[in-house]
Amino acid sequence: MHYLAGAIQQPANPLVPGPVELILGLLGFFIVFGTLAKVLLPRATKLLQERTDAIDGGLERAKETQDEANRTLEQYRAQLQDARHEAARMREQAKEEGAQIIAQMREEAQVEARRITEAARAQIEADRQQAFATLRAEVGALSVQLASKIVGESLDDEARQSRVVDRFLADLEANQDAASGARASS
Repeated sequence: MHYLAGAIQQPANPLVPGPVELILGLLGFFIVFGTLAKVLLPRATKLLQERTDAIDGGLERAKETQDEANRTLEQYRAQLQDARHEAARMREQAKEEGAQIIAQMREEAQVEARRITEAARAQIEADRQQAFATLRAEVGALSVQLASKIVGESLDDEARQSRVVDRFLADLEANQDAASGARASS
């Protein structure tokens, strides 16, 4: 009892551990700390390193992606510039082709106008020749009638009519040539 009596008499400070508790507590602390340092700390360090690498890699990938986007943008701008140059070249080529077509159409129109003019001249000449032949026949018939009345005999014979008409027209042309020669010498 004495033992119990001594234990009851001394109040123990709950904040100060006993030597056995202190040794057991320190031994437990070092075991747990050693286990954490050997097992969990490498894993935590590895996990932190992986996250750091992932973040750094993400930043690097983002930078590479940004660089790639910038290169793609520059390529797009270069292609756009090339397309603008090509469009300008095509517009110029279209203008030149349009001018060539207009010049060709003008040339074709002039050729067609000359052809039409020549055809009209040929038609006029043919009409003039026909009119001249018709007029000559009418003048001949009138001359025969007039000569028949003047001579007093009938000129029904075809050969005789032809000779009279030819002689009359030859005299008429000779008089006309003499008149134009006299005007030219005056």
